[in-house]
Amino acid sequence: MTENAKLVNKSREDLILDAAADLLVRWGYRRVTIEDVAKQARIGKGTVYLHFRTKESLFLAVLLRSHHGVLAGMAERMEADPAEALPSRCVRSVYRTLLDDPVTRRLYLGDAELLGRLAHEAAIALSDLAARRDEVGLAWIGLLREAGLLRTDLAPDEQLYVFTAIGGGFFFLDGAPPAYGDFAPDRRADLLEHTLHCALEVPGAVPSAELAAAAAALFRSLIDHF
Repeated sequence: MTENAKLVNKSREDLILDAAADLLVRWGYRRVTIEDVAKQARIGKGTVYLHFRTKESLFLAVLLRSHHGVLAGMAERMEADPAEALPSRCVRSVYRTLLDDPVTRRLYLGDAELLGRLAHEAAIALSDLAARRDEVGLAWIGLLREAGLLRTDLAPDEQLYVFTAIGGGFFFLDGAPPAYGDFAPDRRADLLEHTLHCALEVPGAVPSAELAAAAAALFRSLIDHF
């Protein structure tokens, strides 16, 4: 297929998101403007604004498109290896996935200010999706607790809070200047896995294939909301 044919087969929104993602990787969030994205996508600046009202909403859409793939990867790994249904293993794999992809590395781990801006935009624009995400998270925690894989000294919603806070803290620190040691990516992933395991999980517990399939189905249901 020629390059022109590929462009014709893509939606205008996809072209805009492709352009924004490419510029994000090459230049960083602060340097990219809506005008830059329009030039890269070979469309008018006003056309970009027809789809995305602000720069933040545009890059939030880039993040959501990337997150769609992250969720799909989570579900696939759980189906292939039941241990991936545990919070510690799941987040370790996600962390490495984010580091290895140039777009997600920029969005999640490259700039703490950018992540904060997009989190604020998401809180305003995506309240329904956030509510569904929390429902899926609590259902996942419930599955693991019923199977005896998680500790029960905390309530399920408290465990979900701890899970989110620990993961978010590691991601935030990766986007900030190193202050506590410049650890290699694999070591940071190990520390994240260890911290979640100690905070939430029962030592030595192993998920069954049936439980992992049920967890994967939960995350696939969240993908539908994107």
